[in-house]
Amino acid sequence: MTAKIDWYNEFVDFNYTPAKDDLICLYYFEPAKGITEKEAIGRIASESSAGTWTTLHDLPPRVEKIKARAFELNGKYVKIAYPIDLWEPGNAPQLLSGIAGNIFGMKALRNLRLIDLSFPRQYIKSFKGPGQGIEGIRSLLKIKERPITGAVPKPKIGFSAAEHADVAYETWMGGFDLVKDDENLTSTSFNRFEDRLMRMAKLRDKAEKETGEEKDALLNITGETKEMIRKAKLLHDSGWRFAMIDVVTCGTASVQTMRDECGDLGLAIHAHRAMHAAFDRNPRHGLSMYFLAKLMRLIGVDEIHSGTAIGKLVGSKKEVTQIARVLRDYKIEDGDMLSQDWGSIKPALPVSSGGLHPGLIPSVMSILGNDCTLLVSGGIHGHPEGTRAGAKAVMQAIEASMDGTDLNEFAIKNKELKQALGKWEYYRPK
Repeated sequence: MTAKIDWYNEFVDFNYTPAKDDLICLYYFEPAKGITEKEAIGRIASESSAGTWTTLHDLPPRVEKIKARAFELNGKYVKIAYPIDLWEPGNAPQLLSGIAGNIFGMKALRNLRLIDLSFPRQYIKSFKGPGQGIEGIRSLLKIKERPITGAVPKPKIGFSAAEHADVAYETWMGGFDLVKDDENLTSTSFNRFEDRLMRMAKLRDKAEKETGEEKDALLNITGETKEMIRKAKLLHDSGWRFAMIDVVTCGTASVQTMRDECGDLGLAIHAHRAMHAAFDRNPRHGLSMYFLAKLMRLIGVDEIHSGTAIGKLVGSKKEVTQIARVLRDYKIEDGDMLSQDWGSIKPALPVSSGGLHPGLIPSVMSILGNDCTLLVSGGIHGHPEGTRAGAKAVMQAIEASMDGTDLNEFAIKNKELKQALGKWEYYRPK
């Protein structure tokens, strides 16, 4: 009699009913050649929880209680339940090491994609969520209904601190709320963070005095965590109320640390998703942007880039809408994704960016509504009359959209919008 070698099938149980405090993952999978579907999903559940490649001589009884179970199979989609005792409270890196760890390197799987994860209330309670959230950001900027507006000085990197600040001033004077660093601008030899911060603070105060409006910036503090803490304190001391972090490149551990630090300083966290497409662009493998957005809301960002559906970056209308819902709603109960009750976790703002201009504003707002941040950069700086006129054109497009007025009609009495439409019309970048 040949001894049994593996025990992967013991992690498949189609009669299992998940407990209310189980974490539930939804995966798309493709078995490698010669591997059955049951063998594949057993390996996913095993390797991401309490299994190994072979049977063992001794096992504590506890293992039977804490092992994950693949309990529902629908074509190439499987749901796996993970008992709460597998997870350390408040530890996002450990969570990813399980549900998105070794399983992606198993030879038995040709492709694997983590689509969604439903967090139980008990697990959620160990995380803080957004410090400011949608209401907090609106309160900081004193904006009640319309979308928040912001722009990156373009080109994305290359300006001196003084040049950067001058573009910021023109952006604010055109009616925009925020000026944003791009993802690869931190502190360079020609644009030091401290210099940029101070020059912009002076022009922010000038713009606020001249317009009577709140003005702020999304200054990029991305870096080693202790350095981010130092820069966050500089932001606070100079009167800024936001901090920008490239959350994927920094990692969940540093984001959790910065959630605490920024929370103490009263800073809202703007999350740039740079590098996300390295693992979410392939629809058959990696992690979904939906899952990433959900995780970032849990660990505490206040707004995060979610796509436009009509701009220059990848992301369908359906995906962008789903991401906006999981960021803003307190409960998700229908649709293609797993149910989610966020409990007391605050909503976060979806951020639309990448190839926008005034002619596309109505389309973006029809998808995202008013509770969003619109980042329009090249689409204001490329205006025939310059940055200030470009920002005015966007504000006019927002006003027309909220009033339900056609842009061409609104442009008759608004020259900045008319000039913008004359250049771009309704062009969608590729």
